[in-house]
Amino acid sequence: MKVILLKDVGGVGRAGEVKDIADGYVMNFLIPRRLAEQATPEKVASHAKVQAELTAQKEKDEEKLKGVVQSLMGARIELKLRATEKGGLFKTVGPKEVAQALKEQKDITLPVEAIHPLEPIKTIGDHVIKISAARAESELMLKVTAS
Repeated sequence: MKVILLKDVGGVGRAGEVKDIADGYVMNFLIPRRLAEQATPEKVASHAKVQAELTAQKEKDEEKLKGVVQSLMGARIELKLRATEKGGLFKTVGPKEVAQALKEQKDITLPVEAIHPLEPIKTIGDHVIKISAARAESELMLKVTAS
């Protein structure tokens, strides 16, 4: 029986896929648990239209993110943190803190997964941060100062 999977099902497929699955498994497991629905021609056409719209939106969002990443090339942001007298920080600066600083100082929202410090940031000074998302890469400078 052809079904449209509504949720990811281990060993069967991912949400949104149209699969041909054994009738008993569909009728006794997938449909009662609302994991799938029978694939009628109308539902398949509707599903294809929705998938096309989602793909178009995803490509649009990815292109926008690519432009944002490219605009960050050479940008500078600054963080003021508590530090020891020797210049060591009490807390390591990670991608989450960099993303928050970008939001506050440049009004740019980036996913945390796109931010890659080249080395752990544990001291005051200038540090290079690599940004990579949507098949685009750039680098920005992070200046950490003692507060």
